[in-house]
Amino acid sequence: MSDIQLSPLAVVKEHSIALLFANYLRAQQISSDVRPHEGEFVVLCDQQLVEQAKDYFQEFVQNPYAEKYQQAAWQSGEAVHVEKSALTASFKQQFLSHAGLVTLVIFVLCWLVFIASALGWKQSLFFELRFFTQLSLANLVSEPWRLVGAAFFHFSLLHIVFNTMWWWQLGGAIEKMMGKTELLNVFFVSAILSNFGQYIVSGPNFGGLSGVVYAVFGYVWIAGWLAPEKGLHLAKPIIGFMLFFLLLGFADLLPINVANTAHTVGLLSGCFLAWMRFGKWSRR
Repeated sequence: MSDIQLSPLAVVKEHSIALLFANYLRAQQISSDVRPHEGEFVVLCDQQLVEQAKDYFQEFVQNPYAEKYQQAAWQSGEAVHVEKSALTASFKQQFLSHAGLVTLVIFVLCWLVFIASALGWKQSLFFELRFFTQLSLANLVSEPWRLVGAAFFHFSLLHIVFNTMWWWQLGGAIEKMMGKTELLNVFFVSAILSNFGQYIVSGPNFGGLSGVVYAVFGYVWIAGWLAPEKGLHLAKPIIGFMLFFLLLGFADLLPINVANTAHTVGLLSGCFLAWMRFGKWSRR
């Protein structure tokens, strides 16, 4: 390395970040080093490969916490410990950038209801949000929120983590690609239909966002098939997992009670909405 002339490439405020990138450059066969300078850190690289290194740096600054950069550090035998605060900031940025306003509001409402339930208001919240005990026009007019209210109530930590994770991932993708109005449409249609379907089968004592989650899953699945240019798609293993989980519920092999009807109706409603939106006849 002593025979190679190093030139300054970039100035970075955090030492750990500078080391991550320097290790990545070495993994790409570009000699590099990190030197302190006036409270910051200068990344140097082989002056003959500066232009190539600049391209790598432009990619690096988009997501410095990507796994491939840490992997490069491990391969070099020089594991870099990124500050917890930096990782937290990166997580927040990625979490917020993927989800729009509609996705986040519903995500937060689910968690607020769950936290309030854990703090002692579980029974009162459930009775306030659950579907109608008796479906009538008078009840629809006086308490319309019950059409979707059950979707915000979850019975366990596993229940809400599973649902809100998939809602953030799939609902966020729909909102990002198709807009807020489209996601609101999917949410309300699937919540109302899946809640009504589950009520017909088992009565009003159910809850959770699962029907909506299967709706956004079905929407993204069919959209990826009918209109891949829209940027909505699912990997085959994910499709297989979601469908297998649905079948497990019907086979009664899961350790929890599952609202199978809500799942199925939600899936069908999401698929139908995507077909209505992207089907050939709709384009005409």
